[in-house]
Amino acid sequence: MATASNSSAFSFISKGWREVRDSADADLQLMKDRANSFKNLAASFDREIENLIQSAAPTFSVPAIRQSSEIDFMKKLQPKITEFRRVYSAPEISRKVMEKWGAEGEVGDRLIKDKERHCGGVGRDRGGGYNSEFVEKVKSSLKAICKEPQESKEVPPLDVPELLAYLVRQSEPFLDQLGVRRDICDKIVESLCSKRKNQFVMPSLAEGEPLSVDSDKINDELDLRIASVLQSTGHCYEGGFWTDFTKHDVSDGKRHVAIVTTASLPWMTGTAVNPLFRAAYLAKSAKQKVTLLVPWLCRSDQELVYPNRLTFSSPEEQENYIRNWLEERTGFKADFKISFYPGKFSKERRSIIPAGDTSQFIPSKDADICILEEPEHLNWYHHGKRWTDKFNHVVGIVHTNYLEYIKREKNGALQAFLVKHINNWVTRAYCHKVLRLSAATQDLPKSVVCNVHGVNPKFLKIGEKVAGERELGQQAFSKGAYFLGKMVWAKGYRELIDLLAKHKNDLHGFKLDVYGNGEDAHEVQSTAKRLNLNLNFLKGRDHADDSLHGYKVFINPSVSDVLCTATAEALAMGKFVVCADHPSNEFFRSFPNCLTYKTSEDFVAKVKEALAKEPQPLTPEHIYNLSWEAATQRFVEYSELDRVLNNEHNPAKVRPNGKLVAKSLSMPNLSEMVDGGLAFAHYCLMGNEVLRLCTGAIPGTRDYDKQHCKDLHLLPPQVENPIYGW
Repeated sequence: MATASNSSAFSFISKGWREVRDSADADLQLMKDRANSFKNLAASFDREIENLIQSAAPTFSVPAIRQSSEIDFMKKLQPKITEFRRVYSAPEISRKVMEKWGAEGEVGDRLIKDKERHCGGVGRDRGGGYNSEFVEKVKSSLKAICKEPQESKEVPPLDVPELLAYLVRQSEPFLDQLGVRRDICDKIVESLCSKRKNQFVMPSLAEGEPLSVDSDKINDELDLRIASVLQSTGHCYEGGFWTDFTKHDVSDGKRHVAIVTTASLPWMTGTAVNPLFRAAYLAKSAKQKVTLLVPWLCRSDQELVYPNRLTFSSPEEQENYIRNWLEERTGFKADFKISFYPGKFSKERRSIIPAGDTSQFIPSKDADICILEEPEHLNWYHHGKRWTDKFNHVVGIVHTNYLEYIKREKNGALQAFLVKHINNWVTRAYCHKVLRLSAATQDLPKSVVCNVHGVNPKFLKIGEKVAGERELGQQAFSKGAYFLGKMVWAKGYRELIDLLAKHKNDLHGFKLDVYGNGEDAHEVQSTAKRLNLNLNFLKGRDHADDSLHGYKVFINPSVSDVLCTATAEALAMGKFVVCADHPSNEFFRSFPNCLTYKTSEDFVAKVKEALAKEPQPLTPEHIYNLSWEAATQRFVEYSELDRVLNNEHNPAKVRPNGKLVAKSLSMPNLSEMVDGGLAFAHYCLMGNEVLRLCTGAIPGTRDYDKQHCKDLHLLPPQVENPIYGW
C-alpha cells in the first residue's frame, strides 16, 4: 500500500516536473523568438532610416519647413532605436528579468544560464503579463522619440481683425489714388491691431509683452503673422497676374547701373548737370559699370534749347562736349558709357519729352539697376516695357516741383490736381524706390526725403581759395549782394520783386545785381523799372565765373525749387545765403552761413545782417556734406543700392526669438497687383494717340521719327510691337 502510494506520489512529482520543464522550455523558446524578432525588426528599421536620410532630397515639391522637420525627426529617431536595441538585448537585462520571474534553485539557475546562452529576450512575470519595468522603459523611450518639437505647434488661423488690417494695408495704393492719406490707413491698421492686444502678437513673442504702437513694428508683426499661417499650410506664393519674375541675371559678376535723365549739356539745367556728376562718381568706385542715357534732339530742337544756338551734327560730337566739360570740373576722367535716346522739345512746357520706348535703349544684358532722374516726367507718356519688369531695381529721383509751377498757370488748381494723381500713378507703377530731394515735392508712393546731390568740385576749390585769402588777412569779398537764376517768374523773381517793393524804404541804398536769361526777361525788367527798384540786370553766366567770386551775399527768395543748386554752390564758395524758411532749404539750415527768414520783415533783417558781418569758414564736415562723394554715399544708402549691389535680398523677417520667417514669396501682395494693374492701364491708354494728345503729349512721340532713325542709326519702329506680351 505504502509502495503504491510512494509510486503514485513520485509519478505525480515527475509529471509535474516535466510539465514545469516543458512550460519553462516553451517560455524560453518564446522569449528567444521574440528577442530575435525584435532584433531583426530594429536592424531593418535602422536600414530604412539610413536610406531615408540619404535620399533626403526629394524629386517632387515639398514645403521647405515640413521637409526639414521630417528629416530632423528621422535623425533623432535613429540613435534612439539603436540604443534601445543595444540596451534591451544585453544579458544584464535578461538576468534581471529572470530574477524577477522568481526562479529558484537548480531550475532557476539552469533557466538563467540557458537564457544567457540565447542572449535573452522579453520576460513575463508570474501572472503571465509582461514585466512592468520593461514596459515602462519602452513607453518612456517612445515618448522621448515621438516628442513634438516646441516650434512645430499648430499656428492658430487668422481672425477677422487681422484679415481686415491686412486688407487695409494692402489696399493703400488704391486708397492713395483715391486721395486717402497713408497716415489714415496706418491709424485704421493700428486700431484693428490694438483690439487684438496681446493675442495679435505672434506666438513667439514673450507672454504678456505689450503690443507696440509703432506702425512699422505693427506692419512687421502682421506680415510675419500671415506668413506663419501660410507656411504652416505649406503654401508658397508663385507670383501675381501682373508680376514678372524673369529679371536680368548678372553673368559677368559685375553689376550695371543705367541712369536715365530728361536733359543734357550744353543745356545748363539741373537734370542735365546732376545726373552727369552722379554717373561720374558712381563709376569712380569701379564697383559697377555705369551708363548715362540722355535725350538726343534733332537740329531744329537743339537751336531752341541749347545756349548761343550751339548745335551738334552727331551724338558722338555731343558726347565729346559732355566729357570735356565734366573732366574740366571734376579733375578726373570718368569711365562710363554715354548713350542717347530720341527726344522732342515742348515749347509750351519748356521740357524734353521722350519719343518711343526709352527702356529699349538699354540692352537686356545690361538691364540690372535703373535710376530714373525725374521718373514722373520720363513716364508721363511712356509706352513700352515696364521698367520694373526689365530691371532688377528701379530708383526714381524727383528733381522738380511741377505742382508749384502748374499752380501759377491758368486753371492751375485743376491742372495741379490732375498732375498730382498722374505723378502718383506713374511713379508707383514704374519704380521700386523714390527719392525726393526735399519735402517741397509732393509725397509720392514708396518715397523718402534725402538730398542726393552734391556740388561741382570747382565751387569747393573756390571756397578753399577764399578761406586761404582770409587767413592771410586779404579781403575776400569786395562786392555786396547778387541773385542768379533763369529769368522766369517761377524761379523766384516774383518773390524777389514783391519783397523789394514792399520794403524799398527799409532797404534804402541797397543794390542788387541780377544775372539771368529767360522767357520772362523783358517782363521782369519792365516790372522792376516801373516800381523803381534798385536792380541791376546782367546777362546770365556760369556761377563759377570769376566775376561772381567777389560777391559776399547770395539772395534766393524762391519757393518753387526742390533743392536749389545755386544755393549749394554759393555756400561752397564761402558766401552768405539769404533764403526763405521753406522745405526746399531744409538741407542748408545746418550751415552757419545760411540765413533763413519767415516774414518779409525778417528778410530785411537777414539782408542787413549778412551785409554787416563776415561769413564763417566752412568746417571739413560741411565741405564733405556738400561734396559729390557724400551725395553718392547718401544715394547708395537711401536708394537701397548697397543692399542690391551686395545681393542682400532680404526675404525674411526676424522674430523676437531669433527665428527667421520667409515672407517675400509666401503670400500674395495686393500692392504689387495694384502697381501692375496701373502699369497695364497706363500702357493701354498711352498707346492711343487721341488720348495722348488730349493729355498734352507732343504729336508723334509714341514712336521716334525718321530724323531720329537717321541721327541715331535706328531701324524704323514696328507698327505692332507686343512689348508686354499680355
